[in-house]
Amino acid sequence: VVWGCYFEYLSEWNKYADQENIMTITYEEVKENPALAVKDIATFFGIPLTEDELQLVVERSSFQSMKKNSEKTHGAFGNVLFRKGGVSDWKNLFSEDQNEKMDKAFEEHIAGTKLGKKLKYDVYCKA
Repeated sequence: VVWGCYFEYLSEWNKYADQENIMTITYEEVKENPALAVKDIATFFGIPLTEDELQLVVERSSFQSMKKNSEKTHGAFGNVLFRKGGVSDWKNLFSEDQNEKMDKAFEEHIAGTKLGKKLKYDVYCKA
């Protein structure tokens, strides 16, 4: 892909996953509970939020809000980045053979890593 191999990217970041100044969070976690995700991120950065501030961040960082403003924030590329906002839609885009190849590549490259275990749980178990 244009930005390089997804699995190489994750493998590189996995080296840092246990460091104190690194927080990992998945899109699936944010979609499941946006308020909790924002609280966790704010806590990680040591930023206190009132309930009103929390709700404002949740609203403005929602997929719908970002998609609505994507042309302003990302130009024509916004339509590419902000498609549907759901989880596991890739299952509808890939053929059965492509899904099997992705599963195999995932298992070979990152399944045993901390990030791989988190992604597998979020993507495969919650979706």
